[in-house]
Amino acid sequence: MSVTTAEPARATNLVTTRSIELFSGENQLLLDSGRHFGPVHVAYETYGTLSPSRDNAIFICHALTGDAHAAGFHDVTDRKPGWWDALIGPGRGLDTNRYFVICANVLGGCQGTTGPSSIDPETGRPYGLRFPFITVGDLVSVHSEFVRQLEIDQLLAVVGGSLGGMQVLEWAVRFPHQMRAAVCLASAANLSAQGIAFNAVGRRAISADPNFQNGDYYVHHEKTFGENGCIKHGEGGPRYGLALARMLAHITYLSEMSIEKKFGRRLQHSDQLAYDLQRETEFQIESYLHHQGSRFIERFDANSYLYLTRAMDYFDLAARYGSLELAFARAQARFLITSYNTDWLFPSTQSEELVTALLRASRDTTYLELESVYGHDSFLIEVDQLAELLVPFLEQTRQMVR
Repeated sequence: MSVTTAEPARATNLVTTRSIELFSGENQLLLDSGRHFGPVHVAYETYGTLSPSRDNAIFICHALTGDAHAAGFHDVTDRKPGWWDALIGPGRGLDTNRYFVICANVLGGCQGTTGPSSIDPETGRPYGLRFPFITVGDLVSVHSEFVRQLEIDQLLAVVGGSLGGMQVLEWAVRFPHQMRAAVCLASAANLSAQGIAFNAVGRRAISADPNFQNGDYYVHHEKTFGENGCIKHGEGGPRYGLALARMLAHITYLSEMSIEKKFGRRLQHSDQLAYDLQRETEFQIESYLHHQGSRFIERFDANSYLYLTRAMDYFDLAARYGSLELAFARAQARFLITSYNTDWLFPSTQSEELVTALLRASRDTTYLELESVYGHDSFLIEVDQLAELLVPFLEQTRQMVR
């Protein structure tokens, strides 16, 4: 039996994150708040080959803490591939032998696209809280222009889950001519009061951290700027508050079933209770959450977390367009909507609300509630059942293009 090492496989699946500048000079972006802003640098990756007719492009909208690195490896020494690598690649759900897949970091992010940690060209310092207020619509406006700069008139599909799903819905309504299909996973037309409440506690954890410095924590760490002009994460700032925000949010991404199955009430360090309040990680679930928090602060910026969670809070498709039915009447895409039976952050009832409005607006709509024990994170984890839906849906959409 021959054994193939991981390095050669990785060497054939290397990708590079690239950047493009938009909205420079007098052509600044008009934000939903009424403010003009620019320039905007957008970090992005592509996988596969754009067809000569430029009709096989699929855009991936990432979730709250995602980035442009959706698949492949940046280096043969990387421990993990991109966050949706199991779905993107040759012969996978998003088959790069057939489709040209694009993923870009969102406006306000911290992984190469202009955000609060980026350098303000007028001051030479990071924007911090001087960065403008942004909405889901603004994120979509940037990516819509980015696609136009790639000289792609119409995307075969736009795909996204959670915050990414909100972007899919907004894109289908705001720029209806720009896509053939919209795939919205584990998302909704607005965030519930419960979701807003969790975001509020997370933001308070960050702003109450003594090292938050009213968002200007970058100034106190002048040697931490990366090559892309953004702050290097994990150095200084409200680390404790950001870790707490991540711990809280991560609980909402799981399900009671998955937590019980993976951790239960098992202890981390001993078979016996310690009776010690100073031991913060006595149970395995506590240790897991602390680990999630400590990993998160190494890759994400606290100010980006504030801006993007607020953008989620503000998103309300029905309020913006009069009603969901009126909103979807503007769309031209066919829709694939999925929810998960254990997702309590974006429950199936919210997806069903989307489907009802889509059908009333006479849109081509497919909906399925998928079963999974993983809660809201299911669309990132259980990709096989998702691929079973995407493959025929995208192929049918492609045939309709022809």
